[in-house]
Amino acid sequence: MTAQNLEELRHEIDALDTQLVQLLAKRQACVMQAARFKKDTQGVKDHARVEAVIQKVREKAITYEVNPDLVEHLYREMIGSFITMELAEFSEQKDT
Repeated sequence: MTAQNLEELRHEIDALDTQLVQLLAKRQACVMQAARFKKDTQGVKDHARVEAVIQKVREKAITYEVNPDLVEHLYREMIGSFITMELAEFSEQKDT
């Protein structure tokens, strides 16, 4: 999109923000389901998986000409939050 003015550009950014939040909601739902398949908390905190995801998204960032350091930072924050949520879900499922 080539915006003709700042208002148009902000409207486009708002639409992208909506899409990003929708995708985060889908990712969160997958993460919460994943807790059911994990045998222990180490499976939830799987460091090797986290690093593999980080490597993959850094490569995608380069492909799409996005700052890979920014993408890595965002993903580490997101994954950290999801791990916390997944640990709570894992604990709740094991208690029932």
